[in-house]
Amino acid sequence: MKSSLVILYHREPYDEVIENGKTIYQEKKSPNGILPTIKSFFANAEQSTWIAWKQINAKQKNNFQTRMSFDGNENATVRRIPLSAEQVKNFYYVTSKEAFWPILHSFPWQFTYESSDWENFQDINRKFADAACEDAADDALIWIHDYNLWLTPYYIRQQRPNAKIIFFHHTPFPGPDAFNVLPWREEIIDSLLCCDVCGFHIPRYVENFVSIAQGFRDIEIVKREPVPKEFTPRGTALAVPEMTTQIRYKDQLVHLGAFPVGTNVAFIRSVVEKPAVKKRVAEIRAEMGVERQLIVSAGRVDYVKGTKEMLLCYERLLSRRPELQGKVNFVVAVAKPATGMRIYRTAQSDIERLVGKINGRFAKLSWTPILLFTSALPLEEILALYAAADIAWITPLRDGLNLVGKEFVVAKGGQDGVLVFSEFAGAAVELPDAVLTNPYADSSMDKAIDQALAMAPQEQSDRMGRMYKAVKAYDVDRWAKELLGAAN
Repeated sequence: MKSSLVILYHREPYDEVIENGKTIYQEKKSPNGILPTIKSFFANAEQSTWIAWKQINAKQKNNFQTRMSFDGNENATVRRIPLSAEQVKNFYYVTSKEAFWPILHSFPWQFTYESSDWENFQDINRKFADAACEDAADDALIWIHDYNLWLTPYYIRQQRPNAKIIFFHHTPFPGPDAFNVLPWREEIIDSLLCCDVCGFHIPRYVENFVSIAQGFRDIEIVKREPVPKEFTPRGTALAVPEMTTQIRYKDQLVHLGAFPVGTNVAFIRSVVEKPAVKKRVAEIRAEMGVERQLIVSAGRVDYVKGTKEMLLCYERLLSRRPELQGKVNFVVAVAKPATGMRIYRTAQSDIERLVGKINGRFAKLSWTPILLFTSALPLEEILALYAAADIAWITPLRDGLNLVGKEFVVAKGGQDGVLVFSEFAGAAVELPDAVLTNPYADSSMDKAIDQALAMAPQEQSDRMGRMYKAVKAYDVDRWAKELLGAAN
């Protein structure tokens, strides 16, 4: 039976692990709830297919199981595209991460054309498109996720002229000056113009896409509207007051929209309210002592995350305000990248060296300035840290959205605490009550952390209350419903 909903995502909807020689499938654990939300639509459709890639070796090829039922649901099929280690390396670790990633985040000098494999990228996108077309019913909704599958809409449209295609871009979409560095820019734009709905996190990314498309194709602007009330229209680095919501190219009407991914508010609150987590929060606060302020930063090792710039700011803070030595604790949790991500080795080395330098310069027998965690912390531990923290310091140089800031707001329950947040994180236009800062400017960063450390309890409560309301209003379920609803 053909599927009414086909989801194309480079990740499988579960973790495949080997225990006692037997393959088992476990739920992915993530506080942001994106995958659980997508899976809820997947599992509840009348008939659905989830298409992902799976790395296999030559021995596994003959017995590889292409199709599997999801959680025993015969109407929900996971279809896996087998790829060799070399295909995965060139598709994901090299082309996606070394060619596309720096362009998407406006770091064109990090772009490496020589190591990218465009033919392999095209081939894998065709495989996804072919699988989608084989499984999709005539009236199916085909939901494609992220830049790894940029070319898939075009290949689907060649086979299915009447297909209903939704594409959601999970990363930033840069302006023309950065995007047009890509030698394959026209093929990518042509593919996205094949969609019925093309969704981005924030209005600025929509306008960037439209500006690039206008530069290469004769598109018609069908409709423009003021940005929705959820977004700050002016005054921040990524703000825009109006947004294009419909364009036409040839015979294709493309609906454009800003759909910021939200958090799973109920899930995060349920974890924070667990007795074990509450106990851990109390332990953390006791370890800090009543006179110390706890600053937390979380993310992963990536040069776009601004960890180096943040650490340099912290070093300046301890140097220019020596009275704070021994009075603040800084927990930095940056998970190491997966093996094979060679582009991040330098970033990880820089972080570890800088933390060592700061600790060596300022540490006392009773106080270590920075506690660095490079292994992923368990969910309950990271949420306990958020709930216990006085300040969350999240200042990427560029980020498509950044859910860590939203998760911190939810973990605090909107009661207290301060979020120091980069203007260049997409979520900044949703959270103007954060202490917004420019991570490229030392003076802006210095001012922001000073403001956070000095903020009065009432102002903290007022700001966090408004941010909590905003995060609850646009949660992850609303993201998915509005995105899918745009196709109707």
